[in-house]
Amino acid sequence: MSASTSTRATATSAAHDAATSVAVRLDGVTKRFGTVVAVEDVDLDVLEGEFLTMLGPSGSGKTTMLRMIAGFELPTEGHVLLHGDDVTTWPPFDRDVNTVFQDYALFPHMSVAQNVEYGLKVKRVGKTERKARVDEALAVVRLEGFEARRPTQLSGGQRQRVALARALVNRPSVLLLDEPLAALDRKLREEMQIELKQIQEQVGITFVLVTHDQGEALTMSDRIAVFNEGRVEQVGTPADIYERPATEFVADFVGTSNVLEGRAAQAVLGDPAPVMIRPEKIRLVDPGTALVAGEVGAPGKILAVVYLGSDTRYRVGLDAGGELVVETQNLTTTSTDVLTAEGRRVELIFRREHARAIEKPHDQDPETGRDKDQGGSA
Repeated sequence: MSASTSTRATATSAAHDAATSVAVRLDGVTKRFGTVVAVEDVDLDVLEGEFLTMLGPSGSGKTTMLRMIAGFELPTEGHVLLHGDDVTTWPPFDRDVNTVFQDYALFPHMSVAQNVEYGLKVKRVGKTERKARVDEALAVVRLEGFEARRPTQLSGGQRQRVALARALVNRPSVLLLDEPLAALDRKLREEMQIELKQIQEQVGITFVLVTHDQGEALTMSDRIAVFNEGRVEQVGTPADIYERPATEFVADFVGTSNVLEGRAAQAVLGDPAPVMIRPEKIRLVDPGTALVAGEVGAPGKILAVVYLGSDTRYRVGLDAGGELVVETQNLTTTSTDVLTAEGRRVELIFRREHARAIEKPHDQDPETGRDKDQGGSA
């Protein structure tokens, strides 16, 4: 890390710490595997007691970043700090963190209680204290009465809770979760999202979750860091990330988005600069419908209709050029009704403030002033 970068990071750290407590600090962290850059110059603070999610597609660097916090990988450059201590080169067992893995890694020949207490036995915690802490951890994940069962006698959700209890029983200051819900079916995964957030609020420790599932991130997180090609594209609350995406990648990856730009944007909005509009923010009405103050209209024709049960997705070709996707709830319509809409002339109406300006991939980075296609991946 350069002297100027170090000075900047130190000044930022001091100002930040004066206002809040930082559990994890990533300072200019880069990880290379040969010629492949997995993580590039990441600066990120995880606050004490918050639930932060690292969200991104496969290969975006989020899991590598988690492994560097845990100590399973060492950064090529930069520093990892836990509660102000530089732990960059510390081995995993010296860090006050625990990790819950995607496959849970439970010992099949041990009971639930034996799995949960294993780490305490390694640390030579006394038998009486071990039992008390195991009982406490199982109560937190609502598995009282399951102490004697083996992992093969549990459901997927119950095994996930055992893995969580085994991590919590060590009372770490930071809990790292690597795609912990990926193996669960959709309904159970949605139930566990709510439970996991409730557990985090109950125990009050810092959670750092890695996932590619945007629904998980939006449901559970206090803040989300969106990763793309080894860099952090945006950090913010779920509402910030969804409603105010900073880049085209974030807009496209988190939820469904429309990008309007160039001549089409000029014709509809009076400005060719690229904007993002969420499909649910657009009303689909009959041509000639009157606009109210602050609204923008765009005539077009329905090109395709996808019936989704509770909602319908329409793909509309604009007279001004380009296409917009619109999603509407099926409050009074049936599948037969919506499927006959293909080819119909319509007017699309949305409020001007819902057209959010976004940064295109080749725009300049506001921090460095460099074009994003220069000097590494964006």
